[in-house]
Amino acid sequence: MKHLSNIKHHLTDDLIAGYASGQLTEAADLLVAAHISMCDQCRALAESFDVLGGTVMENDTVAVADDALAATLARISAAPSQVTPKPQTQGELPRPIRDYIGGDLQDIRWSSVGMGVKQSKLVNSAKATARLLFIPAGVAVPEHGHHGQELTLVLKGAFRDETDHFGPGDVEIADEHLEHTPIADDHADCICLAVTDASLRFKSLLPRLVQPFIGF
Repeated sequence: MKHLSNIKHHLTDDLIAGYASGQLTEAADLLVAAHISMCDQCRALAESFDVLGGTVMENDTVAVADDALAATLARISAAPSQVTPKPQTQGELPRPIRDYIGGDLQDIRWSSVGMGVKQSKLVNSAKATARLLFIPAGVAVPEHGHHGQELTLVLKGAFRDETDHFGPGDVEIADEHLEHTPIADDHADCICLAVTDASLRFKSLLPRLVQPFIGF
């Protein structure tokens, strides 16, 4: 998958810092790794956090000012990027996801969740779940809220909801305050990587009835 220049919804600094320091769940790690393989901006920030972390470890007896992180990030933002994209073999999906699948898009083992929507779980632990979602063009995921955090990375196609429009490489970050109805664009199927650390809150009865069987 090629790096994308038109990404407008990025990871937060906290997520990238957590990834660089090894503090995220396996599921969140996978999503962050997939996004930064597509996004030069977030990959540059991740590499900067790696450098910052290494410096702190080498000088762990030195007192750090309260505004050290903010000052470092400001210097990073002001400096021209010197990050060279890492060479990758091309595929339809980001390399981190292909490594989990053991192949590419055609090798995904989908299971139906209704209305043409399909899923494939890549990580399923007590802490968080990472699943690929296939949403047919023009189809809406039932309206729902969240008991925790949901991270959604668009891999192919696009979707829209009450907050904005999300295309390839974009990440939507939802929490317990957001209730939305994601709808795949009419012109193409949408494939996403979704990471949840708690169950969803579906509004209508039917999704609630099948929820225990599909694991959302």
